[in-house]
Amino acid sequence: MNTDEWTQTLGTAPLLGIAAGAVVVLLLLIITLRVHAFLALVAVSLATAFATGIPADRVVDTLTEGFGSTLASVALLVGLGAMLGRLLEVSGGAQSLTDALVRRFGEKRAPLALGIASLLFGFPIFFDAGLVVMLPIIFSVARRLGGGVLRYGLPAAGAFSVMHVYVPPHPGPVAASTLLGADVGLVIAFAVVLAIPTWFLTSYLYGVWVGKRIVLPVPELLRGKDDDIESDTEPPSPGTVIGLLLLPLVLIFANTGLSTAAEAGWIDPEAGWLDIAVALGSTPVALLITVFVAMYVLGTRRGRGKDVVERLVDSALGPVCSIILITGAGGMFGGVLRASGIGDALSSTLADLGLPVIVAAYVIATVLRIAQGSATVALTTAAGLVQPLVLGGGFGSVEVVAIVLALAAGSVTAGHVNDSGFWLVGRFFQMDVKTTFKTWTVMQTTIGLVGFGLASVLYLLA
Repeated sequence: MNTDEWTQTLGTAPLLGIAAGAVVVLLLLIITLRVHAFLALVAVSLATAFATGIPADRVVDTLTEGFGSTLASVALLVGLGAMLGRLLEVSGGAQSLTDALVRRFGEKRAPLALGIASLLFGFPIFFDAGLVVMLPIIFSVARRLGGGVLRYGLPAAGAFSVMHVYVPPHPGPVAASTLLGADVGLVIAFAVVLAIPTWFLTSYLYGVWVGKRIVLPVPELLRGKDDDIESDTEPPSPGTVIGLLLLPLVLIFANTGLSTAAEAGWIDPEAGWLDIAVALGSTPVALLITVFVAMYVLGTRRGRGKDVVERLVDSALGPVCSIILITGAGGMFGGVLRASGIGDALSSTLADLGLPVIVAAYVIATVLRIAQGSATVALTTAAGLVQPLVLGGGFGSVEVVAIVLALAAGSVTAGHVNDSGFWLVGRFFQMDVKTTFKTWTVMQTTIGLVGFGLASVLYLLA
């Protein structure tokens, strides 16, 4: 039996009650009873599937589909990123770039420098991939300057989040722009204008502030367990490290540019070479190529034997396995909530509220985000709901852009335990669930609120 053929008979109120109860039980298991997050997420996902009436013969498929779809986007990126980070760490490349950043910007501006670099990397690179690539630099800066990992990590992680949710070519804003008929060029222009102050207020200033109050040790995730593998005494130059970090950026930019050119008819979309070039620029392949280049540049070329390089990349995988599994289980929980029809029930209720379009867009996207976890799903679904109002409302081009940005703002608000990103950030920075709520969830909420405020100003001035 396919869940597409199954009709949910529960109303909105019971479904919301089940979802709220599931979150409460999950937090009780993890925080109070100290059950491992992976086991708790799987158990609560299973119970929620039965409670919401998903047919028994589809429950396991629903769980594995949510788990698998999340791992499809996360596991490759985290694994490859961890390998790259391990090579940067042991070669001394992370420390070399850290020294250069500190010399250039000063110790007090190190969080600002990391955040600005992450904004640039975050333009073409997805949130999880960008964060993993930047982690060795973040950890190295935090070790050198002290003060805990959050004051350096949150400004960088927030930068990737802001770019991912607001700025094309990321999938959420692209889908919303397409559904509402917005000019993608205008969306990019205004999204960048909105993203920079939003990041500065919510991720940089807040990240530094809360990082001073919650001081966490720097994780040892990327250092591996091979005590006999010593770091290089003569690290690579900062330029070499920057070149390696820019390599996936260039490949992904080429992917985006070629795809856009093909859609616009500037190049033949049927050309045989195009598919190959686009595939090489996809995020997992771009990272794979970068890891191979780094193995040569930071390993073989610097005199390390092939067996040592192999052990280096192998030692990177063990510490991140737990992160990958917990993140996948978070995606499983969100997948169950989506399959249960909670989002659809909310959608039909919220669409009839009679709010101004831009307010309705934000509220619908926010509630969908809180209910089912995925920012991209919340943004795309909410855009579909307000599409008839926008297309038939006679709005100007800038007003439509503002509505797209309001949808994006709602889709990032209040990320919590049903969002795989919540677990990804929490585990990488080795925060417990309470601390992740106090830092990451609060920061995501402010990213949404400030973004909505700026989108509303744009809407009123249009």
